[in-house]
Amino acid sequence: MSKIFTPTNQIRLTNVAVVRMKKGGKRFEIACYKNKVVSWRNKVETDLDEVLQARTVFTNVSKGQVAKKEDLVASFGTDDQTVICQEILAKGELQVSEKERHVQQDSMLKEIATMVADKCVNPETKRPYPVSMIEKAMKDVHFSVKPNRNCKQQALEVIKMLKTQMPIERAHMRLKITASKEGRKLKEKLVKLCTSIESEEWEDSTLIMVCLIDPGNFREIDDLVRSETRGQGHMDLLNLKEVTEGEEMVE
Repeated sequence: MSKIFTPTNQIRLTNVAVVRMKKGGKRFEIACYKNKVVSWRNKVETDLDEVLQARTVFTNVSKGQVAKKEDLVASFGTDDQTVICQEILAKGELQVSEKERHVQQDSMLKEIATMVADKCVNPETKRPYPVSMIEKAMKDVHFSVKPNRNCKQQALEVIKMLKTQMPIERAHMRLKITASKEGRKLKEKLVKLCTSIESEEWEDSTLIMVCLIDPGNFREIDDLVRSETRGQGHMDLLNLKEVTEGEEMVE
């Protein structure tokens, strides 16, 4: 849809993004500028005239059919076009073409695959998988992108699905923990949450420990260090992935 005409004034609207809403058993649409709807909803754009091509409520934007006043009042309780446009903009469904939908899904698929590749490694080699291999594996397990869901949440779902098809696990975090108070008591509890202890030193009753952990335990360990040391302990993230000796660490 590249051009539409309103029957009342014959203004030609171009580069149109349509937001549709059904209310009171009727369909209502507004004509917006592409890329502006999301900016408005994210409160980046605050000028309504920068979002709307016209402060007019349609029943069909592409045909230029304007909504009747009585239908607006019956459905929205007002015939104030600006108020109704704002409600449709906030609650309506942004219409996209099939081509745009495919582009959006392909983009999200690549973003999710990149997240998975960044968060995971092959447990046998301790090295990350290429993004292209993760993408292919996602298609093999018939993963379907959900456009309205957060990419990070979907990446976590993908990891679970891929585990049934290939050796893959979350990359370990390497932490350095320093505790000058309650060090021994803290260590006993940390051992249960760590995948492995790489080094342990004591300097004047201060514990200095480097360990590998599953990222899922990070918050619990952080809370434990804070509470057991009464805020006197420190936890430093050394890196997010295990790498083999001599391999460059890239974040």
